Amino acid sequence: MPFEAVIGLEVHAQLKTQTKIFCGCSAAFGAPPNTHVCPVCLGMPGSLPVLNRKVVDFALRMALATGCRIAHTSRFARKNYFYPDLPKGYQISQYELPIAEHGAVDITVDGAKRRIGITRIHMEEDAGKLSHDPDRPVSRVDLNRAGVPLIEIVSEPDLRTPEEAGAYLRKLRTILRYLDISDGNMEEGSFRCDANVSIRPRGQAGLGTRTELKNINSFRFVEKALHYEIQRQREILEDGGRVVQETRLWDDAQNRTYVMRGKEEAHDYRYFPDPDLLPLVIDEAWVETLRQSLPELPDARRRRYVKDFGLPEYDAEVLTGARELADYFEACVGAGAPAKPAANWIMGSLLGLLKAESRDLDHIPVSAPALAELLRLIDDGTISGKIAKTVFDEMAASGQTAAAIVAQKGLVQISDADQIGAVVARIMAANPGQVEAYRSGKTKIFGFLVGQVMKETRGKANPQVVNDLLRQKLEGS
Repeated sequence: MPFEAVIGLEVHAQLKTQTKIFCGCSAAFGAPPNTHVCPVCLGMPGSLPVLNRKVVDFALRMALATGCRIAHTSRFARKNYFYPDLPKGYQISQYELPIAEHGAVDITVDGAKRRIGITRIHMEEDAGKLSHDPDRPVSRVDLNRAGVPLIEIVSEPDLRTPEEAGAYLRKLRTILRYLDISDGNMEEGSFRCDANVSIRPRGQAGLGTRTELKNINSFRFVEKALHYEIQRQREILEDGGRVVQETRLWDDAQNRTYVMRGKEEAHDYRYFPDPDLLPLVIDEAWVETLRQSLPELPDARRRRYVKDFGLPEYDAEVLTGARELADYFEACVGAGAPAKPAANWIMGSLLGLLKAESRDLDHIPVSAPALAELLRLIDDGTISGKIAKTVFDEMAASGQTAAAIVAQKGLVQISDADQIGAVVARIMAANPGQVEAYRSGKTKIFGFLVGQVMKETRGKANPQVVNDLLRQKLEGS
């Protein structure tokens, strides 16, 4: 029987505020354990929360960017459960009245576009962090993260494949980074994902029994975990078994999920309105001020690149996939580089260099104006594309400009027809067998002869002039 997967994702994004959501403690990552704490985030009796306005601003910006309906009155609730890293015994979150609902994001997978609904966006505080000693039966709690502000973004069960789930997560992270409200750093826990997945016979309207996959910390692992879980559930049903509702964890070392806890019934968190926090009232003027401050978002930027720069959809999609990369591209074009060559070099040589040297987009070794200068040297015929790759590598290593490197190393392209013609004549005289073979119809020999000319000129001959002159002489014209 053909099955299809039904996937819904719950994403927790840590917001880039300086202080926590309900107190003045620093929200910075990396401090010594239990140093960014106070009576409020430690859950001391008598301490009272005070809402950080910036958290609300950031939540509203994400709601606007994803087309959500904003609630002009929302409220915080207490989500009650016991865990050692939750000092109050409850988490302040939102439940019945979240700040935003009913939005969507568009994704593209294998050329097919799909709209994925967003059920809700709500604000909440993070819990602390437990560290388990691998050598002793000891666990330690660090409450620096307790009270750090989060938004939870809950999707509709609209995703059908692990690849769609990966594309959706990447799109959310891109929007968060464009808005500059979260760094989206999965390694530091700033962007975390829980996935709910079930399968059903294709065409069936009802949903199957779902399992929950918790706290997966990379896009690749999310996709791998979903592939495994879908196959696991399929095998159970094909063998006549029954999928059990439970929470599972992903083990990347063994490429499998395993049971974390049973979940036959939903948890009873005993939500109730937080008595220490007033309802949050948001007027239209506040929303409109934030709407006017939104940056150009990735979808709009991608459409502009296709329309204004004449880029293919694929190029525009890659370049707008990260705000820093899109900014770099526009700076390069603004400094005089032709758009399509700039896109090619950024997607090819630049991203290849960053990957090879494990650099991120905040540490690009060649500035956008420097790359634009290099592309102008190619465009005006000063250097060839092949030489430009050597120059680019030297620019990245030394920090020198393209013009300085070309001048120091004598890399100016040879375009003089008489000079190149003399080299072509020598190569033909030195390879009479290959010349005769070409003239007898073995045209693939042409590439060999071009290579010999380029070798003698140390790659400095203008390739177009070489091709034209060599073809003329070989064909006797």
